[in-house]
Amino acid sequence: MSSHLRPIERRIVGLRQAGQSVEEIARRLKRSPAHVERIITWTQLPHHRRVRSGPSPLSRRVLALRAAGASYEEIAVKFRRSPAHIKRVEGMAYLAKGIELLG
Repeated sequence: MSSHLRPIERRIVGLRQAGQSVEEIARRLKRSPAHVERIITWTQLPHHRRVRSGPSPLSRRVLALRAAGASYEEIAVKFRRSPAHIKRVEGMAYLAKGIELLG
């Protein structure tokens, strides 16, 4: 089973691989057979997960503006967010940069 699956998806795929019928899985999980079939179909689709490394584009922009001397209030107006939100974004950006440096 793949690690990208949610718990319900892992459980359904596991039961199906164990030989359970769609109807039996649906009954056990209190879902409709159509729902179980959809989940089985979805789990077979290719998943392209983006691997994030470092700060997000917004975080990088906030860090650049702060380094250029912009205040939280000026940045908040630019992104239509509160100054407190910009402070949180800046903090998370520093955290992401630290994790990137360590990892």
